[in-house]
Formats: sequence, C-alpha cells, structure tokens
Amino acid sequence: MNINKSLLPLVNPLSKDNPVIVQVLGICSALAVTAKLEPAVVMTISVTAVLALANVIISLLRNTIPTSIRIIVQLVVVAALVVIVDQVLKAWNYEVSKALSVFIGLIITNCIIMGRLEAFAMSNRPWPSFLDGIGNGLGYGIILIIVGFFRELLGSGTLFGYQVIPQWCYDHGYQNNGMMILPPMALITVACIIWVHRSRNKDLQE
Repeated sequence: MNINKSLLPLVNPLSKDNPVIVQVLGICSALAVTAKLEPAVVMTISVTAVLALANVIISLLRNTIPTSIRIIVQLVVVAALVVIVDQVLKAWNYEVSKALSVFIGLIITNCIIMGRLEAFAMSNRPWPSFLDGIGNGLGYGIILIIVGFFRELLGSGTLFGYQVIPQWCYDHGYQNNGMMILPPMALITVACIIWVHRSRNKDLQE
C-alpha cells in the first residue's frame, strides 16, 4: 500500500516501527499500568498528548537551543507538560490518577519521549514532529490497550470495570485467571504480541 511520504512519521510507529514491540521502548509502563483497561487508555492519551506537544515545542526551539544543554531543555519542556497533564487528570478522574500513581510522573523520563525529541524533533519541522509524536504515542498506546484488554478480561472478567463475562459462565464453573493481573503476565502478553507481529512482518526477523 502506497502511503504519502509526509504521513510516514504518523503511520510507521503504528506497526512497522512500533516503539514498544519493535524498538522495545516504554516496556516498564506497559507492564505496570495494564492490569485494567481504563488506566491503559488514560496513559495512552497522556503520553500521546505530552509527546506530540513536546515534539512541536522542541522543533520550534531547535535552532535556538545550545547543543550543550539540549537534554536539559527537553526535560524541562516534558516536565512542564507532564505537570499539566497530571493536574488535569487529578481534576478529571482522581481514582485513575491514584491508580497510575508515579507512572504519570515517570512520563518525564519515558525513553520513547526522550528518544523522539532527540532523534526527530531536533532535526525536523513542527508539523512532521507533531505527526511523529501522535504516531509514536498511538503506537505505544495500541500495545497498552491490547495488553490491558486481555489482562482485565481474562483476569477479572470485566472491561472498564463493567462485568462482560455473563454470570451463567461462573455458575457453570468458569473462573477468572488471577495470574493475568500479575506483572509477569503483562510481559508474557507483550511477548506474544511481538511473536505475532514478527511472524507477520518477515522483514523484522533477524
């Protein structure tokens, strides 16, 4: 399928160059916030918003940032955006904010964000940088949502906290798989996604 070259920064991170399953970045939060689907979705929105805005800001400032302090400037920009996101989240959904705990703050040092600022925003114009931020944020989020979907469904029988497995299943002996809500199962689920992705993309196989 032919894709407009200008859209590659948006499209590639969704699959071919996914930050989690191809570049293996952002794994820590992918394991930590996916026991339920709602925190995974909120984390996706938060990271995408911070990455897109940070990319644009750094791209606008790229010609005025001294090379010796560029990392410090990037951290300050990301930290300011994360504080805003954290305060909005606390006002909008305090329970989810508590569930995400320190992981919202750790967006500041998320290797996906710092990597895109350094590798893309510092050398590209604002619009491509914005698309790159959206693409990588969504690529990261797709994996979180897939993992969160299966972990909550199989581990708790719910989605977004609502019961989806009918009661008659439990009446006939069905039991939730408690192992799915444990951190090791997040790693195993991500590994399964990587396996399926690599099997369908032969060019990524070593």
